[in-house]
Amino acid sequence: MNDLQTFIAKDNLTVSEAMQQIDKNTFGILFLSDAAGKLVGCITDGDVRRYLLAGGKMSGSALDAANKNPRAAKDIDEARLLYHKKNYIVIPVVNNEGAIVDLYNGEDGSQNQKIRNVLNIPVVINAGGKGTRLDPFTRVLPKPLIPVGELPIIELIMREYQTYSCDEFHVIVNYKKEVMKAYFHDNENRYNITWYDEEKPLGTGGGLSLLRGKFDSTFFFANCDALLTANYESMLKFHKENGNAITMICAYKNMNIPYGVVEMGINGAIEDMKEKPLMSFLTNTGIYIVEPEVIDSIKDDEAIGFPDIVTRVKENGKKVAVFPVSENDWMDMGQLSELEKMSIKLYGE
Repeated sequence: MNDLQTFIAKDNLTVSEAMQQIDKNTFGILFLSDAAGKLVGCITDGDVRRYLLAGGKMSGSALDAANKNPRAAKDIDEARLLYHKKNYIVIPVVNNEGAIVDLYNGEDGSQNQKIRNVLNIPVVINAGGKGTRLDPFTRVLPKPLIPVGELPIIELIMREYQTYSCDEFHVIVNYKKEVMKAYFHDNENRYNITWYDEEKPLGTGGGLSLLRGKFDSTFFFANCDALLTANYESMLKFHKENGNAITMICAYKNMNIPYGVVEMGINGAIEDMKEKPLMSFLTNTGIYIVEPEVIDSIKDDEAIGFPDIVTRVKENGKKVAVFPVSENDWMDMGQLSELEKMSIKLYGE
């Protein structure tokens, strides 16, 4: 593999810093080495997720979240045998001192192919908003039909779910709903869509009341301005195993503050100073896994945001939880500045 340094970092990184470097390569893995260059661990998106769910912080040591006993080979032939024996992502090749000298990722590149199990659960898409952040485009088209490269965002979202055999779509519409329906009526790719018309704006959550009695099992619920390319199977497994009523999919974001940040105490005393600090936090992607009982907590024609429904369900004693994903797996088109970035990520320069 070319550019080994994309896959190798020192073991003194924080989890946040490790995630930024993982996002720079296409394999979702980073190998950690000590001061002498010896391999001491590897960390993946899944390792970070388990670490955070166990109470770890993005400011914690990457080594604390890492697998400290990664498989390694002495030469390419051994790496090839190890790689094809199990479903490994990458096998490092180390020298006699334990330093990485090469990486084997499968000669045919088969590790990049999406091998997905059938989930086959319903998908509800909230497509009724006006999309004011995308004005003036949304004066002409409803937000879900704003093109991102070759396809509108709603079709990109639907195709992602279809890779898991989720073909049953329930779409809540309001603003320019006839344009939406006309687009799919004339679409050469036939989608299994049931439409639900809001008579008045019901927010990001209230429209679910229109689906009362439609489901007797778990469903996905998504706003129509974000595309997620993370592992939906892992999300659903987490949701089921933890007995959640709602699982909120959140992306961990890393943001460099371009200023010196000062913490002030009593009488203006300086408590702490940090120069251009890195801030790490979880942000709601607007994508959820939901149990049908949640719909019963929404009144007919109630205008309410889904985050408020999450709070309501939690206060009623039901279990709600977060499933964290990499910010690299989340593309948000809610703002004009993000449209071009999203298109480049999907289709290239």
